[in-house]
Amino acid sequence: MNTAPTLVVGLGCQRGCDVDTLLNLFNAALDAEGIARQRVIALASIDRKRDEPGLLALATVLALPLQFFSAEQLAVYEARLSHKSLIAHAHTGCYGIAESAALALAERMAQAPASLLITRQKNAQATFALACAD
Repeated sequence: MNTAPTLVVGLGCQRGCDVDTLLNLFNAALDAEGIARQRVIALASIDRKRDEPGLLALATVLALPLQFFSAEQLAVYEARLSHKSLIAHAHTGCYGIAESAALALAERMAQAPASLLITRQKNAQATFALACAD
């Protein structure tokens, strides 16, 4: 049986980042790669953002589940990141939230190795990455 690949978006953001900023980044990154928004099946971030209104609103707007991972769970993906942020590490204990969270959730959902289909994209307040697992 040939099933569609698991596509998962990882997100990081500053405190108070609004839903429109996140949605604009989400749409721009997918549009640039010609990937339909409907192919994304879930969102992921770090557990420190569990109560972030913009992220929660984005999940509602997109009607997608949003899952969170601890810094320890995300740290294991460090060697696979396209960009390592010293600022992110200083604040969270991991070098890249968007990419790590996307990889972690794609692998959990697909029970298979994942790779980054879209590496870290950013705007002034947020980061985005898309992971794929078959």
